[in-house]
Amino acid sequence: MSVTTVFIAFLVSVAVLVIGLPVAAVLAGIGIAGGLASLGPRFVDSMGSVIWGVQNENLLTAIPMFILLGEILLRSGLADKMYVGLSVWLSRLPGGLLHSNIGGCALFAATCGSSVATAATIGTVALPALEQRDYDRARSLGSIAAGGTLGILIPPSVAMLIYGSLTNNSVGQLFIAGIIPGILLSGSFMLYIALSAKLFGEARAPEPLIPLAVKLQKSVDLIPPLIIFGVVMGSLYLGLATPTESASLGVVIALVLAGTFGRLDWTMLMHCFRQTAVLTGTIILIICGAFILNVTLSLLGIPQAMTRMIAALSIDPTTLVMILIVFYLILGCFLEVLSMQVTTIPIVYPIAMAVGIDPIWLGVFIVLMSELAMITPPVGMNLYVVQSIRRDGGPIGDVIRGVVPYVFIMIAFTILLWFVPQLATWLPRTMVAR
Repeated sequence: MSVTTVFIAFLVSVAVLVIGLPVAAVLAGIGIAGGLASLGPRFVDSMGSVIWGVQNENLLTAIPMFILLGEILLRSGLADKMYVGLSVWLSRLPGGLLHSNIGGCALFAATCGSSVATAATIGTVALPALEQRDYDRARSLGSIAAGGTLGILIPPSVAMLIYGSLTNNSVGQLFIAGIIPGILLSGSFMLYIALSAKLFGEARAPEPLIPLAVKLQKSVDLIPPLIIFGVVMGSLYLGLATPTESASLGVVIALVLAGTFGRLDWTMLMHCFRQTAVLTGTIILIICGAFILNVTLSLLGIPQAMTRMIAALSIDPTTLVMILIVFYLILGCFLEVLSMQVTTIPIVYPIAMAVGIDPIWLGVFIVLMSELAMITPPVGMNLYVVQSIRRDGGPIGDVIRGVVPYVFIMIAFTILLWFVPQLATWLPRTMVAR
């Protein structure tokens, strides 16, 4: 199969995804069609073992555990208290509560692997307070939508779990690699908020001065997410637990904390379990479809052909990364995160390895590009999540205008990460192996 044929097949798959066909069905359908065309009925016979192997992959057990962890924090009210605990410290900075939006998203992201859940949780808590204080609408909405993207960069991250499973890289190292970039990107967002407030003014009522005693009292609500993050990431970093085991530890601690604060009951647990089952089922089906497509691509020699083509063109790593940034920016306008990851990683990964790009760095890069997809119209999921929870009925254009500066910040940060790769690769190299 020629590279031109593969390119046409890729465009067709993107087209059918854009019109709304289920991602898992599209991936599996293209994979089976290609396999039948090349190997005949034998290909279908071999798929049973592939699907069975995916369903029994221990690593993927971490996905429902991390989703459940985020659900427990959300439904128990611990996330709401966390936001209030941050706001008493950050509200007096230039930009006021917009800093709390970013800080709250970053802290919630440290216990939840979903951008959509992060944006929805913080947005639900923050928007009433922002509207009451007359904050600029576009800036407020944009900070929540952009802050929500930290959910798949700051570990734990479902996106990194998927990258690790598709490329057979250490998920523990990927999680640890996201810590420094996640902190720095959060800081970049907050720096922009402060500078824009200084340069363009703040359309808001001044925040009252909060006594130190009140700040210390509210800071107690920051302890639960910090404990969970410390246990989950600490056990991974020290080699004491696998990603699945660390996720399980996080769930147990979250249940204990929810019970301690009196928010643990059967109704809440049933809601958490149902949401976890729905999201996990969707993700696992997509991963199964991706693995079927991967087998087809490998049997047809597509990654090897693409790698040879790139080698013949003598493209250097820097040029390839710049091409990939443009490629993912365009693709992010039409596909959501999971679709973009599973359709591109099987082809992008071997090409990047052929030119000498570090696989852990590439994982952080693809997650950053996936973040951009969350706030890139017309399909950016975080745009619609934030729009859906606002109460004033304004147009989605407010959200889009608000996120534009953050798009440029993320692109600039990605370029910085390429020229200073140690920001992503240094910490994983210091891990205790297990």
